[in-house]
Amino acid sequence: MGLAAILLAAFVLYSWQTQGSSAVTTVFVQKGKNLHLDVNKPVVIPEFHEFRWRVNDNYNVVRLPPDNKTKIVDPYKGRVEFSVQSHSLLLKNVQHNDSGDYTALISGDKNQYVAEYKVIIQDPVSPVQLSVNSVSNSRESCNLTVTCSTEDSLINSTFTCDNQTCNQEGGEQSKNTTSGSSLHVYLLNDSIICNHSNQVSWTRHLKEIQYVCSLTAVPDEGTRVAIWIVIPVFLLCLFLGCLIIYQKRKKTTYCKNTIYASPQEMNPTQTPNQQTTEDASGCQNSTYALVGFPNGPKRSTVTEKTTSPETIYSEVTSAPKSNHHRELKKHG
Repeated sequence: MGLAAILLAAFVLYSWQTQGSSAVTTVFVQKGKNLHLDVNKPVVIPEFHEFRWRVNDNYNVVRLPPDNKTKIVDPYKGRVEFSVQSHSLLLKNVQHNDSGDYTALISGDKNQYVAEYKVIIQDPVSPVQLSVNSVSNSRESCNLTVTCSTEDSLINSTFTCDNQTCNQEGGEQSKNTTSGSSLHVYLLNDSIICNHSNQVSWTRHLKEIQYVCSLTAVPDEGTRVAIWIVIPVFLLCLFLGCLIIYQKRKKTTYCKNTIYASPQEMNPTQTPNQQTTEDASGCQNSTYALVGFPNGPKRSTVTEKTTSPETIYSEVTSAPKSNHHRELKKHG
């Protein structure tokens, strides 16, 4: 009877101290992000009482004394914002050592808890890799084995697919990693998905089954026969095409037989013309007409006699002598 009374008294005392408290809420926050904590019901602070946010029930983060002058404890100065109206708390750039139990309470003759949170700070998950280990194909089905891996963990799974459906051996596979995250391998819309996640982040890698199986697909007998027929025919056509092109180029090279005319004498009445002939190989030989210099009048090789021009002078007749002159001569 004495032990039962003690236990009952302890329960009543605990209930009295935690009057008005709500259920504990777990909150996951990614490292480096901000933590926001609310008081989900109106808070009425009696006179001469103080409102507080505490962590692990030992250290104060924020105090709101009766004079309504907010006091932030030294380790949190510059990182904490507190709202006097809503009594909410904002903790910036959280780190792993910020994990813990956060409580909002009204202190006085007795503590009245108005909000409780369990805060867990997590790192974002690392990238995940989905790799195909083996593929076995037939005309009826495709069997493949894959590995989903992270930096510190991995998980394997096997899949069987036919023309209509795919099945995962053992159903969806999952595994918890050493860092507290989870690996999942599952089917979704004809794709294999490898998912790595925790409460604050996730990453995934997927492969389409149809694409993976087609990489090593085995052709049926009809396809193999078609391949053995098409490939030689294609190679033969390619060879003949190259041969025809070569012959055409060779013919073009040797058929260019053009004779240009040499200047020589020709009859002035002769008209230049062009004669085209075709040899036995089909080449056309073009011969241009002989070009001659025009014939002019021939110069004589005999030296021509040159006569001096004939000059004609006028004949002067003496005037008859007068009688006076003859008489003078006679007396002389």
